[in-house]
Amino acid sequence: MQPDVILFGPLDTIFGSEAPGGVLVIEYVLLVLVLANFGTRLLAHRRHEAQYEEGGAEAITRHPAHVAANVLLVVTAFFYMTIAHHGGMVMSVLVLGAVITDFFEFESRKVEARRDIPLERPKGAIVAVALVAMYAGYQALFWLIKDPWSAVV
Repeated sequence: MQPDVILFGPLDTIFGSEAPGGVLVIEYVLLVLVLANFGTRLLAHRRHEAQYEEGGAEAITRHPAHVAANVLLVVTAFFYMTIAHHGGMVMSVLVLGAVITDFFEFESRKVEARRDIPLERPKGAIVAVALVAMYAGYQALFWLIKDPWSAVV
């Protein structure tokens, strides 16, 4: 399925083309980026704990890999909206919600460090990214269960 309008030239052609399963390449890319975001979130949390142990609340900084993963996820979700409008809009809203939640979770870790209480895991951000992962998985992998699903529904 080629996009009707080509806004970004070769990027539209590459990411708007069909991959195995009849889905768009961009949907697989988004799924991989969401799963990578889980990994960078884990790295960031471990780094925050280490920074807190070494230097207290003022030593806690954002992890550059996690910031890059968030920015890449937002840009890719917006790009997806130019290729598949409905799926891209839903994905963009979910991704923005996850990034905003992540922003506030970071601030929560700073507050916990200032109050000298143990740093909690970023539960809200984990749930938000889990929702994004479920939708990305639905978009990219639904073809695996499409036939049995159609038989039931």
